[in-house]
Amino acid sequence: MYEYLPLLILGGILGVLSTILIIAYACIRKQKEAIGFDRSMADGEITRRLLRYAKPYWKSFLFVLFIMLFSVSYDIVAPILMGNIVDLIEEDFAMSDLLRLVILYGSILILSLVCTYVQAIVLQRTGQRIISHLREDLFTHIESLSHNQLNSIPVGKLVTRVTNDTGAISMMFTNLIVNLIKNCFIVIGVLVAMLALNYMLTLMVLCFVPFIVLFTVVFRKFSRKAYRRVKDGTTDINTFLSENLSGMKIIQSFNREEQKKDEFDRKNRALGRSKTGEMLVFSVFRPLVYMLYVSSVLCLLYLSGMGYIKDISFLGQTVTSSLVVTFYSYINKFYNPIQNLAEQFNWLQSAFASAEKIFTIFDMQPEVTDAPNAIELTEVKGNIEFRDVWFAYKPDEWILKGVSFTVHAGDTVAFVGATGSGKTTILSLLCRNYDIQRGQILIDGHDIRTIRLSSLRRHFGQMLQDVFLFSGTIRSNILLDAEGIDDEQVIEACRYVNADHFINKLSAGLDEPVRDRGNNFSAGQRQLLSFARTIVHRPSVMILDEATANIDTETEILIQDSLEKMMNIGTMLMVAHRLSTIQHADTIIVLSHGVIVEQGNHDQLLAHRGRYYDLYRMQFEREQLMR
Repeated sequence: MYEYLPLLILGGILGVLSTILIIAYACIRKQKEAIGFDRSMADGEITRRLLRYAKPYWKSFLFVLFIMLFSVSYDIVAPILMGNIVDLIEEDFAMSDLLRLVILYGSILILSLVCTYVQAIVLQRTGQRIISHLREDLFTHIESLSHNQLNSIPVGKLVTRVTNDTGAISMMFTNLIVNLIKNCFIVIGVLVAMLALNYMLTLMVLCFVPFIVLFTVVFRKFSRKAYRRVKDGTTDINTFLSENLSGMKIIQSFNREEQKKDEFDRKNRALGRSKTGEMLVFSVFRPLVYMLYVSSVLCLLYLSGMGYIKDISFLGQTVTSSLVVTFYSYINKFYNPIQNLAEQFNWLQSAFASAEKIFTIFDMQPEVTDAPNAIELTEVKGNIEFRDVWFAYKPDEWILKGVSFTVHAGDTVAFVGATGSGKTTILSLLCRNYDIQRGQILIDGHDIRTIRLSSLRRHFGQMLQDVFLFSGTIRSNILLDAEGIDDEQVIEACRYVNADHFINKLSAGLDEPVRDRGNNFSAGQRQLLSFARTIVHRPSVMILDEATANIDTETEILIQDSLEKMMNIGTMLMVAHRLSTIQHADTIIVLSHGVIVEQGNHDQLLAHRGRYYDLYRMQFEREQLMR
């Protein structure tokens, strides 16, 4: 057997050196990624950011690591006990000795199972708390994004980030991290035990380590790309479904079912190809590791068999059947964690790919934020002033060009003009959904950029053309989880805007279910509910953006007196195509291409015979023709 000694020693040394070189290469590669050689997020950065969420629960993880030592002890001690049992069977043995070893083996096994069970329970509870925290932070961050940022991200993509991607990360905290550490403990413990038994056979095992590390590095590279493609494909198909299921009525109306089916099939096939590529990477790695395991076993059997047959000892250690059995078990224990790494890498790369997507959202800094010394407005009178305001959604494409006007508290001001003239933009800027590039917007003498966003928006009530109702009940849609508002106030608000006319006819009244986006109510009914929702929160400034555009004639009659009463609540800013709804406004501002061309009350503008007069005359003639 000594003729194999130089070969084994050389193989062991090469194994250690190759491992060091491969690890060094991986570190250099990771450093390059970190400083920008690769556009993808480095694993180290992802790990650090994820571990911040685990930090508050370090005691739970420490407890799990402690009990893990007991479960690992089974993997280290069991092969030695098996070898001792083989020695007893080969010799004349007392049944009591065999029984003692079997009881010891069974006791360690039971202890390992109990520790594994406790470990799983603690990890599941801790992991779910971490993921819940991450999911809450992500949703809160999405809420902080500006309208411009939210408009640039498909809804389906955000849904995927909050649900699918956080679910993929959940496995990392509930299983992966601790099992990776456990497998490292097992590998180190097994190597120490093998070295203590026979270091020459251990060197033989180390000869295969460089190949394991090499396969792992290569697998890591290809698996990350494969998982990134799967995540992109999943996001793409979720975005498609989110948009097209919401617009299914339009698809059916224009008879585009076949075209949309073909588009879905293309995206579905692309996702299928990504999944196949992911499975291919996974299916190659595990058989390669298994091949190394089989090669190790064959070498063990050959070398130990030669020593056993020729009765040659390894540096004073005789090759016995118990040593072969023990080493066989240890090789199995050594490769099992590595083989499990294939599946764990499977989940780990999925978690890292998901984390990369999530942190991309986190890295989007909100465009509209509170100033460091932002003030809190406890009361708003409603004095509004625009001073030379310039605004563009895209650089140098100005929507508003030097707009200046003043609104006194309690006044009703209406904005009219052609589509794209900047009417809705003015209302959005007032609520600070976007920040202006030049000029100032003042409310009660305060620049809105110096006011806390939550404080500013609390005093505004918006009634828009496209009314969004949430799934729930009429009551929940009016209250929006606001505290301190009782049913009497809700009923009074509904009565105030004449919404009680149709609510009282419903079997459940305020508890009538509201389906997706309120599709079980007419457009006019949804608009009346948005009026009630605004009134019940008692805003100081009310904004009506084409709020009567979708109201039928019968419903319009119901709300005409409501509009007059709402004008007495506070300052009101209106955008309306129906000029009949703004005739009683204190001031009418006419916009054209982002510039104010006229302003005054209804009678003054008609007498001026300018742009407003032309709009009014064209609309009057159109209504006459329709009659």
